[in-house]
Amino acid sequence: MTAILGAGMSGLSAAYYALENSKLASISILEASNRVGGWVRSKKLRDGTVFEQGPRTIRVQGLNGRNTLELVEQLGLSDKIIPITNSNLVVKSRLIYADNQLHVVPTNLIGIIRKNTLLKRSVLSIIWNEINTPTISKDDESIHSFVTRRLGQDVADKVISPIVCGIFAGDAHKISVKSLAKSIFEIEQKHGSIIKGLALGQLFKNEQNQAEKNNILNVNNNQKSLVNKAQRESWSIWGMKGGLEQLPEALANSVTKRGVKLKMGHKCEQLKFHEDHVELTINGKIEKYYNVISSLPAKDLANLVQEQHPQLSKELREIPTVTVGVVNLQFRQNVLPLNAFGILIAPKEEIPILGIILDSCVLPQNSQKTVLTVMMGGAWFEKYFGKCSSEEHLLTVAVDQVREILEINEDPQVFNVSILKDCIPQHIVGHMQRLTRIRDYISTHKIPLGLCGSSYQGVGLNDVILSAKQAVSDISLNI
Repeated sequence: MTAILGAGMSGLSAAYYALENSKLASISILEASNRVGGWVRSKKLRDGTVFEQGPRTIRVQGLNGRNTLELVEQLGLSDKIIPITNSNLVVKSRLIYADNQLHVVPTNLIGIIRKNTLLKRSVLSIIWNEINTPTISKDDESIHSFVTRRLGQDVADKVISPIVCGIFAGDAHKISVKSLAKSIFEIEQKHGSIIKGLALGQLFKNEQNQAEKNNILNVNNNQKSLVNKAQRESWSIWGMKGGLEQLPEALANSVTKRGVKLKMGHKCEQLKFHEDHVELTINGKIEKYYNVISSLPAKDLANLVQEQHPQLSKELREIPTVTVGVVNLQFRQNVLPLNAFGILIAPKEEIPILGIILDSCVLPQNSQKTVLTVMMGGAWFEKYFGKCSSEEHLLTVAVDQVREILEINEDPQVFNVSILKDCIPQHIVGHMQRLTRIRDYISTHKIPLGLCGSSYQGVGLNDVILSAKQAVSDISLNI
C-alpha cells in the first residue's frame, strides 16, 4: 500500500503516475484540507470572469513542458487549452518598473544593439564586458552575485532581481544560481565565459534540437498530438478556459475512478519507518503503509520525521518559504493604458508589490472589462505588511500601486484578496547540495520515502508535475 501526502498538483500527479507502475498498489492520497489543487485555485465570478489566485499560465519549453502537455491530453483537456504563441505581441511586451518608470525589456535585435532606458547601455556592451571578465571558481553563489560578476550590477538590480521576484517572489541576493540557472552557471565555470561557452556549444545544440524536433514530430499523433501542435505553432505559454483549477480537478477525477482513495480532512501528524512498513499517525490514529510519497512543503515533512530522523528533519527545515499576497481586481471597463504581459517591480524601488499581471491582455475574458492581478510581499512580506496584515490593507495598497504605476484612477468593481502563507519555497544558495544530502540520507537509511513538489527541483507547475513522476520512479526502484 502506498500513501501520498497532499492533494496538490504534485500529489495528484504522483497518484496518476503511480497507477502506471505495477509495483505500487492500493494507493491512497491523504489531504488535510477539504479541497484538491493546493495553490492552484480559480474563482469564477457571476459574469464568467475567472480570478486566478495562483498560477494562470504554463510554459511549453523543455522536457517538463512537454510532459505536462502529454498529461493534459491524456486527461481529455486539450479543448480547454488557450495557447499563446511566441509571435504574440503580449508575450513580447514585458515591462519592468525601475527608476520610478516603466521600461520595455528588449526582445529583438534592434533592442539588443541600441541603448535602452532600463540599462542605459546596449546589450552588446554587456556581452563585450562578459567575454572579458575573469572567472572565479565557485561551487554555488546567489544569482545576484553571479550576474553582477558577469554582466554588471545594473543587470542584476534592474533585470534579474525583478525576474526572480516573478519566479520565486524571492530575493536574488539569496536565490541559488545553481538552482535557477544551473546550465548557465556550469557553462561559465567550464568555459570561463557564458558567451564563449554558448558559442562553443551552439553547433551541438542545433543538432540536438533538430533531432529532438524530428523525434517529437515522428511520434504517433494519437499519443502526442498536443505536443506536436505546440511545436508546429510555436507556443510560448498556455492557459485554460474556465481556469487552471480544472487541471487538478481532472487529475483527482481520473485517479479516483481508477481506484485511488482520496481521503479529505486526513492530516498526517507523524511518520515512523519500520523494516517492513510505515506507520502514519492520521488525525490521532495509526495507519500502516509500505511506501510514502510526500508532496508536502519540506518544512511540514520535517515535523513528521523529526522524532525518528532529526538529521533529515534539519535538512528539510532549512528550505525556507515566503508568503505572497494576491489581489485580483476587475474594473468596469477597459482601463488599461498599454497591452503587455505584465510588470515586474525592481526590489530596489522599495515598494510593497512584486508585480502586476495584466490578465485581460494575457488571457482575454471580457473585452468590456479589465482584470489585473497584483502580487505582493514575498521575501519582503513582513517588512511591508507585518505578521498579521489584514486583507483590507493589502487591497488598499494594491489599488494605490495600480493607480500610481498604471495611472488607473477608477476603483475596481470586483476584487478578491488572498494571503498565501508559505506558498513558495526558496531555493537559496547551497540548495542543490542540500538536495544531494537529503537523497543520500534517504538512500543510506533505506527509507521508503519519495519526495515531490516545489520544495525540491523547481517551483513551476511543470517542475512539480515532473517531480511527481520522478518520485514514483525513485520509490519503485527500492521495492
